[in-house]
Amino acid sequence: MNARILSFALSAAFVLSNVSLALAEGTAAVPAGTTPAAGGAGAAGQPSFMATLFPFLLMFVVIYFLMIRPQQKRAKEQKDMLGGLKQGDEILTASGILGKVHGINDKVVTVEVADNVRVKMLKSQVSQVIKGQLKDAQV
Repeated sequence: MNARILSFALSAAFVLSNVSLALAEGTAAVPAGTTPAAGGAGAAGQPSFMATLFPFLLMFVVIYFLMIRPQQKRAKEQKDMLGGLKQGDEILTASGILGKVHGINDKVVTVEVADNVRVKMLKSQVSQVIKGQLKDAQV
């Protein structure tokens, strides 16, 4: 779905850039077959610097709100979740392993995956903290 939104936004930015360039050149208000009143011989002049810069700024704003900002938000949520991780939390790792946090360091987490079976893994590989009992999640 994000790809559809991004393609729509980029095509809208392209259309808006063409419209802004046409307005800057003065070609949008001139009927076909007539000459512009300002130049007399069809000299509309170069578009202004702002008219040239506008499409690029518009595309950057669209990309920022559709791609960069959501990624920063997810990274902040992940950092907060890892910061609040404590012993006894039930977690799901990035590889799909369910377990309970037995020990925790700055970069390493010891996860108990079964009775007396503990695995050390990177703290960054914890994908989420499970809010229910692991017994409910096991089939």
